[in-house]
Amino acid sequence: MAIQWFPGHMHLTRKAIGERIKDIDVVIEMLDARLPGSSANPMLAELIQSKPGLKVLSKQDLADPVRTALWLDHYNAMPGVRAIGLDTSMASPAKALIDACQQLAPLRGGMVKPMRVLICGIPNVGKSTLINTLKGKRAAKTGDEAGVTKMEQRITLADDFYLYDTPGVLWPRIIVAQSGYNLAASGAIGINAFDDEEVALELLNYLIPNYPEALTNRYKITDVAGRTDEDMLDAIGRQRGAIQSGGRINTTKAADIVIHDFRSAALGRLTLETPTEFAAWLALGEQADAERAVRKEAFEKAKKAPGKKKTK
Repeated sequence: MAIQWFPGHMHLTRKAIGERIKDIDVVIEMLDARLPGSSANPMLAELIQSKPGLKVLSKQDLADPVRTALWLDHYNAMPGVRAIGLDTSMASPAKALIDACQQLAPLRGGMVKPMRVLICGIPNVGKSTLINTLKGKRAAKTGDEAGVTKMEQRITLADDFYLYDTPGVLWPRIIVAQSGYNLAASGAIGINAFDDEEVALELLNYLIPNYPEALTNRYKITDVAGRTDEDMLDAIGRQRGAIQSGGRINTTKAADIVIHDFRSAALGRLTLETPTEFAAWLALGEQADAERAVRKEAFEKAKKAPGKKKTK
């Protein structure tokens, strides 16, 4: 089942970004270091035009450091783009954000030409936490669920540095199926938009071959590599006491445990995709989307075609 979530306020955010972008010098897109490709908003690329871009991999303290390095190299190889990794709870690396913006727009700065920066990102990616760190106080609301920030805010980080914070926004249709599951696992999608068990099974399906030691260490379950995702979910439920009457496993509770352990990093520092993997997923998604468009066009033409005349 494809996962989609685009509530009404996101339409307003999209419009606000389009209007604000004309006056912006640098666009910061915050990405979740555990899923950098899936958390990059393709809609934003259409809106920012040719503005210099800074990719900030947030929550890097929760992500696999080896894979974070791969993603930083990937983005830094792009023209007009810089990428840095930040732990948004730490003050010293947060200062790197301001320095990176000044490098991307060296002609901006001072009271005559103040730096104007727009910060964007998916819901629950850590924007508000970063802003509070930069500001040194609670300038923005924070929360563990998607959709905390509801309107644009202008924050003065220095006399000549203005940061415009926008609400977290996804895009109208997620064409990469794995991205939907990864976004749901990370907490970027509202809880009513997905099935916990389905997301947990997809998460385990990825972790079993890529991070078997993490599952063994957390749940004390042996032979992880030889298990299916469903078998692993049952084993976790049994190990953690998620058992219903008659000895049946409460798979909903087991799924909640798996998702919570991923989000809290109780499973360790994990990253759910590499640049190569995401590129392959994206190619498949784009192909499927193109085929869908062809089918839709053919259907629309068939509806408009004149019907056959009835014969007596």
